[in-house]
Amino acid sequence: MSKIFIAEDDTAILSGLKELLVNAGYEVACITDFSISVKQILDADPDLVLMDINLPGMNGEQILQELRRTSNVPVIMVTSRASETDEVISMSYGADDYITKPYNPTILLLRISAVLKRFSRVEEKNSYRGMQLNTARGTISDGDHELVLTKNEMIIFGQLLEKQGEIVTRDELMTALWDNDEYLNDNALTVNISRLRAKLDEFGCDNAIETRKKQGYVLI
Repeated sequence: MSKIFIAEDDTAILSGLKELLVNAGYEVACITDFSISVKQILDADPDLVLMDINLPGMNGEQILQELRRTSNVPVIMVTSRASETDEVISMSYGADDYITKPYNPTILLLRISAVLKRFSRVEEKNSYRGMQLNTARGTISDGDHELVLTKNEMIIFGQLLEKQGEIVTRDELMTALWDNDEYLNDNALTVNISRLRAKLDEFGCDNAIETRKKQGYVLI
């Protein structure tokens, strides 16, 4: 059962949303103290957040901005203002979708379902040996511990994970790293691969990257 966290200060709207979501088979949590909004959301560990923009204390866009520093939980922003500016700002801060009040309950449920499915596919794609890759934070997590990667290491690991079990050539890795701020030559790539290997070994992922001579690397 997916958990939906509601950030809404209008008690009548909140009550209707809770009833709608519970009847649709979701577990529901909500903000009870708007002075610690971000903490409550993170502590609840929801699968999706429904966030009103107009909230007391920090508004929804500020909360979203804070959330994105530590979490990639999907967020649907909700507002009573039909303003393109709100939509642009929300999406630029990392919202996954946006809906304007008054909304059709069926449309809202469809959007929630679509975002959850999309996020589930991303999580599956970013899963390795039961751990999750968080590209926004540059970490690999097993739920209890996090392995922090450098920007180059994250790009390399992401490329290998995307083609797990297949050979990724050095040229392909160099191309992926081309837009990075730091210039990377062939020797530097070898050093980055070695450091990534060592980090993965220390994190319990022994022999994760296999070298295929004259061909490239395989994440196994």
